[in-house]
Amino acid sequence: MPRVKRGAKRRAKRKKLLTLASGFRLTKGKLYRAAREAVEKSLGYAYRDRRNKKRDFRSLWIVRINAEARKHELSYSRLMAGLKKAGIRLNRKMLADLAVSDAAAFSHLAQIAKTA
Repeated sequence: MPRVKRGAKRRAKRKKLLTLASGFRLTKGKLYRAAREAVEKSLGYAYRDRRNKKRDFRSLWIVRINAEARKHELSYSRLMAGLKKAGIRLNRKMLADLAVSDAAAFSHLAQIAKTA
């Protein structure tokens, strides 16, 4: 069996990983083994939090919609049910944007939801 030394390949692999770990503190940014562990953990966190970001934004939108709906004597669930019955299909992101930036449009939607 031929002997394999892996000089350039190994160096490239390690350099790539240490580049990913640049900015990490102490040995985690300098030593290969510690850097590998830190990078694996950070990539796991990144994967998890890309999914959690969607959850966080949805809850933020719901809080904003509910706050504006309460000003019109509606709860969040009553507002959403009324909009659904009226056939208005606006997603939570757009409703939250209306609640923050355009109060007149949101109050019109709230009136529609009340009557429905």
